[in-house]
Amino acid sequence: MHNIKLIIEYDGTDYHGWQLQTELPTVQGELEKALKSILQEKVKLISASRTDAGVHARGQVANFKTRTTIPTNGLMSGLNSALPCSIAIKSCVRVKSSFQARRSAKQKLYRYTILNSPCPSPLLRNYAYFFPRHLDLIKMREGAIILTGRHNFSSFCASAETREKRICHLLSLQVKRRGALIYIDIEADYFLHNMARIVSGTLLDIGRGKISPQELQKILLARDRRQAGPTLPPHGLCLIKVKYPSLRSGKA
Repeated sequence: MHNIKLIIEYDGTDYHGWQLQTELPTVQGELEKALKSILQEKVKLISASRTDAGVHARGQVANFKTRTTIPTNGLMSGLNSALPCSIAIKSCVRVKSSFQARRSAKQKLYRYTILNSPCPSPLLRNYAYFFPRHLDLIKMREGAIILTGRHNFSSFCASAETREKRICHLLSLQVKRRGALIYIDIEADYFLHNMARIVSGTLLDIGRGKISPQELQKILLARDRRQAGPTLPPHGLCLIKVKYPSLRSGKA
């Protein structure tokens, strides 16, 4: 059996998330259908992140086990021919059998994009959250510094979150402006459900003057979802990259 690692880019607009769902279009469903057609065997993909409906990815990672002897470059070419234009395979390589896309991941980087402009953009409507009013980026960056580090992020996850582990190490949280676009880049070792979108919504509340950066300490200590900002819509979120130990060193 060979273990194959894929790096996948997709536009999540028309999908009900990554995870397979009966009678609903999902990214995993499209990929497994294409793989079955090419490999003539049923395989199960394991992804680094189970992105929600409407969330995009530039660097999703998934792996699967297969008996195929098709070279990886041929497999990549075949998949890109079989997949809809909203999904593309950017890399296809064999890795050691112990590699597992979710369990082996060390860090993930997400980006939330805000269009901060007086006018909406029809071309960006599926990829950026439109917010026309002034945002104070200096205060948003002050808030980002407070949230960076190892904290209990119970206030920043969906109330339906079932996982007991709530301690996450937020390694980097940066707020950048490029013209009318504001990027919130969030890198952590572990993400709770909706955490990236709630962190982004809370920083947005700081930028618009609804709360102060200093209130974040109280929000963290409260461990109460109601204390943090809104869950921003999914279309502004993109999984940029998943980081692993070096595969060449045999540590995967």
